Amino acid sequence: MVDFVFLDSGIGGIPYLMHLLELKPDAKCVYVGDTANFPYGEKNHEQIVTAVLHCVKMIIEKFSPKVIVLACNTMSVNSLDVLREVFPDQIFVGTVPAIKLAAKVSKKRKIGLLATKATVEHPYNRDLKNHFAADCEMFLRGDPKLISFIEHESFTATQSEREQACKESVKYFAENGCDVIILGCTHFLNIKKEMQKVCGQDIQVVDSVEGVVNRALAVFSQNAVYNNQNEKKSNCGAKLFVTGFNDKKDKKEYDEICSRYKLEFGGILI
Repeated sequence: MVDFVFLDSGIGGIPYLMHLLELKPDAKCVYVGDTANFPYGEKNHEQIVTAVLHCVKMIIEKFSPKVIVLACNTMSVNSLDVLREVFPDQIFVGTVPAIKLAAKVSKKRKIGLLATKATVEHPYNRDLKNHFAADCEMFLRGDPKLISFIEHESFTATQSEREQACKESVKYFAENGCDVIILGCTHFLNIKKEMQKVCGQDIQVVDSVEGVVNRALAVFSQNAVYNNQNEKKSNCGAKLFVTGFNDKKDKKEYDEICSRYKLEFGGILI
C-alpha cells in the first residue's frame, strides 16, 4: 500500500509529486504516466474517461493507494465525477486551472488560460470563470505543440530552446493584453521558470500546484482512519511508472527524468 499515487497523461505532473514530498518527505508515493495514451488533449470525452478508468483500476489493484491525485487538468475535468461514482471507496483529488488565483492577482482583468485542446474546450472552465472571475475577460489557447515538446524534448533541451518554445504562446496572450497566464496543463509546470522569463514583469504566470498538494495532504490527514499509525515510514524515494513506450528513445528520456528528480524507474505498468 502507498500513500499517494499521482496519475497524469505523461510526465508533466511530476512537480506536484515533488512539492508534496517537500512538505511530507516520509510519504510513500508512486507516479504513473499514461504514456501509451499520450496526448490526452486531442482525445474526446469518452476516450479520456475510458483510458483513465483503465489506469485507475490498475493503480488500485497494484498499489492500494490511500489517495489518488489526478495530476492532469484534462483527466480531472473529464473523468473525476465518473471515477468517484465507479470507485466510491477511493479518495481522489483533482486538478483544475487556477482561474480563481488568476482573477485575484490580475489588475487589467484580462487573464489567459494555456492548456490542452480538451481542457480549453471543456465547459467546466467557463463555469469556473463565471464563478471566480466574472469581471475578467479570459483568453484561451490550446498548445499541443508545446505539450509535445515538454513531454519528449524539454528535459534534454537547452535553456534557450525551452525559452524559445514558450514564445509563441506568450506572444498570443501579450497581444490580447493579458497580465496573467494560467498554466492549465501540468506539463507546463516543467517550463514555468522559462515561461515567466519570457513573460517578463508585465505578465504573471500562475498554477495550481500549491492548492492541489495542500488539498491532497488535507484529505490524507482527514482520513487518518485509513492510515496505519504503526506503519514504518521510510523516504526511499518515489517510483515512476509509465504505460508504454511510443518511441525507442523514450526509455532514455525517462531515465533522464528519474535522474533529475531522484526517482526510481518502475518500468511499464500492466
